[in-house]
Formats: sequence, C-alpha cells, structure tokens
Amino acid sequence: MGKVPANAVDIVDLAKTYRGMGKAPPKRALDGISLTVARGEMFGLLGPNGAGKSTLINIMAGLVDKTAGHVSIWGIDIDRDPRGSRAAIGVVPQELNLDAFFTPRELLEVQAGLYGVPAGERRTDEILAAVGLADKADSHARALSGGMRRRLLVAKALVHAPPVLVLDEPTAGVDVELRQQLWSYVRSLNARGVTVLLTTHYLEEAEELCGRIAIINRGRLAACDTTANLKRVFDRKTLLVTPSTPLAEAPAALASFAPEVQADGVIVFRYRPSQVQAGQILAAVQAAGIGIADVSTREADLEDVFLTFTRAA
Repeated sequence: MGKVPANAVDIVDLAKTYRGMGKAPPKRALDGISLTVARGEMFGLLGPNGAGKSTLINIMAGLVDKTAGHVSIWGIDIDRDPRGSRAAIGVVPQELNLDAFFTPRELLEVQAGLYGVPAGERRTDEILAAVGLADKADSHARALSGGMRRRLLVAKALVHAPPVLVLDEPTAGVDVELRQQLWSYVRSLNARGVTVLLTTHYLEEAEELCGRIAIINRGRLAACDTTANLKRVFDRKTLLVTPSTPLAEAPAALASFAPEVQADGVIVFRYRPSQVQAGQILAAVQAAGIGIADVSTREADLEDVFLTFTRAA
C-alpha cells in the first residue's frame, strides 16, 4: 500500500443529499461531517436509525457518490484513486448478501479474483479456518446457518487483506456465543494492525471494544471522543444503599440528598461527584440511625451518553 499513513480514515466536511422522489424535497443524509480514525484503532460509529451511518460507510466503500467533502482511506483519496481506496477497505454489510449456490471456498475465490489477488497469494483456506468455516468450505452457502453466513461475510471482506475493516451491525440477530467468537477474531485482527470501524446497536459492545466513539445524529457529528471521556462528561453517579431493616420511606435527615426508596426497601441516591462524595452520603445514612447491609454504585454508561446526544432537540 506504499507509505503507511498516520490516519486510516480522513473525512472532511462530508455531505450527501439524496434527490427527492416525486414531489418530495431532497433529503440531506450527511451534513458536513469531519472525523479521523487513527491507524490501528478500534473505532465505534454510533447513531439511531436514519442518522447517516450507512450512507457514510457506503461513501467510504465507493458505493454511493458524495455531494461534497473529502474522504481518504489509508491515505488514498477516494476521488483521485477510487480503485486504490477500495482496495484499502473491506466492508462487512448488514445484509446477508451471499450467492446461495456457491460454496464458501468458491465465494472467497471469486471475491479474490474481483480484487485482482493472484492465485498464489490467496489465503482462502486460512481465512475460512480463522472464521470457523473450514469444515463448511465446500457446502453450499444456502445450507449454512445465519451465524455461519455472517462469518462468511467477514471472510469475504478479508480476502484482499485490507488495512481497514468496516463492520456494519455485524452481530445483528446473532446469538451470544457467535457474537463472542466474532469479536474474539476481530480483536485478533486489530492486534495484528488492522484498523476496525464498527457500527452497532449494542452499546455494551462499543463500550467494551472501542477506544474512541463518534455519535452521528440527523446527519451531523454529535460527539467524538474517547469512550472514557464521553462517559466522564456525565457528572453523575447513583448510590444504592440496602438498609439492614427495610424502610417504607427515607428519614427527613436525608432530605438534602433527595433519596428515593424502592419497593424492595433499597435507598437510591443520585448525586454529582463534583459536588458530593459518596462518603458524605453514607455518613449521613449512619447518622440517621440506619444500619447498612449492602452498598453499590453505578456510573454513567455509554447508553446515557448515546441518549443525551441523540435526543430530539
């Protein structure tokens, strides 16, 4: 691929407007998005349905023409060298778009041929083994389960050894065991230097896997930061206190902390760590004569971040 770039993906002021059908007005799917994905990152791209994620990915893959802006994949401008930029990216789509009459081996061989990979450099058997399909290499795709087909899509995206791998909702409708297998393999690819860009509706996946996350809403970039920083923005925690003797209501002495008592007797305190320390609350609980059987806390998670940035204005 020539010189190794600092960034795997560079997107500057990217816009896309679709023509309206009939009398419908034009639809602006992307509205001036700028972001970078560093080489070797595991990067998350989140947003509600219709936010523009798939449009962005399709522009990167050369499947949709942009209206304005600049996009480079592995340092290759998609306009100046579309063939080169497409060779630098592998995309695993949401849809199970496989030819049912080909075997996994045949599908990978055809895909490698489309990318111009010489016969002597193809890694068909290696890739099939890596995604757990070695024993299904010569079965027709129509005979594969949904999870196997999903893994085959990942295999197809890897035949030309792209330095950038895009996974568009790869675990939608996939069982927990397969999801874990898939992420284990993706982590191993990332450890070997492949840059991974992931879109997912499973926020816990993004939180666990991605070091940085961008949130898109209504075609615009709502947020982009490290996962830790995005969560740190939310100056709030929840303290759950289980009293030794269940209470029907919280004592007046705790009123300044605005506690709530759940049906099971657990006292819930919602507070801002910048203003109140958990120790102060616990000291007040004990001063009120309440014995403590158990204590737990909950910090803001990625779901809090996501809902805040995508909430309708």
